[in-house]
Amino acid sequence: MAAFSKYVATPILPSDPVVRLAALMADHALSLYLAGLACAVLAAAGAWLLLRRIVKPSAPGSALPPLQLILRFGLGLLALAGAGAVFAEIADELSDGDAMGRFDEALAAHLSRTLQPGELRAFAWVTHLGDAATLTALCVLVGVLLLLRGRRGMALAWVLACAGGGLLNRLLKATFERVRPVHDHGFAVADGFSFPSGHTSGAVVVYGMLAYLLLRQLAPRWHLPVAVATAALVFTIGFSRVMLQVHWASDVLAGFASGTAWLLTCVLVTEWLRRPARTRGAITAGR
Repeated sequence: MAAFSKYVATPILPSDPVVRLAALMADHALSLYLAGLACAVLAAAGAWLLLRRIVKPSAPGSALPPLQLILRFGLGLLALAGAGAVFAEIADELSDGDAMGRFDEALAAHLSRTLQPGELRAFAWVTHLGDAATLTALCVLVGVLLLLRGRRGMALAWVLACAGGGLLNRLLKATFERVRPVHDHGFAVADGFSFPSGHTSGAVVVYGMLAYLLLRQLAPRWHLPVAVATAALVFTIGFSRVMLQVHWASDVLAGFASGTAWLLTCVLVTEWLRRPARTRGAITAGR
């Protein structure tokens, strides 16, 4: 892990297929963004529709059968394990200095030569939606609104999720100590360690928790639009960090993974604590 603090750029060889792939992706960065955005939206929509078919919704005010609760928590734990495994794999690839590190360097280098000022300016505006100041202000605002509505338990869960996600990212950065790419274009400035991306993980946690709160309050017809809009926003914020060259691509992928893992942890714990003690006992017993 500490090897990241001694991270030294490796020579970028044009004959390297990894470098050629990075150059091709940099040359078509905007097309890649649109394709990735479409995939994120379709994945969110598909996941939501699939869950609606597998996990049957309950009538308002009624308790879910234990088997349905087990299925819901089981799917959540499976997704949590998957996100953790993705993060661990990315960290392992980087610590070995393998192809991912070469790809990161080549992509950042080519983006710095090919992106136009207008493109950088647009992504610089979007990336502010993931700034620590923006996310903190949103955390305080939503927390106050929940308190005013008498939802003290949800307000506590919301604040702990947002604050805990920020603390987790700081701990991970301090553990890996990876330096950032050089970004001297003037459209964005970032300091501190790079891995994983704080903007990305913060956006996943804060906007994801906000979507969770909205899904609990809004009518079912709004659930799919909320899920799709959240996925599009989070993906765009993460992608902007690569386009602005303030993060390596693997930093952003790791931010998605770590943020998703923490978000799922917070949602699962919140849902678990909301259930009556007898229902939690039924889940534990597998009845």
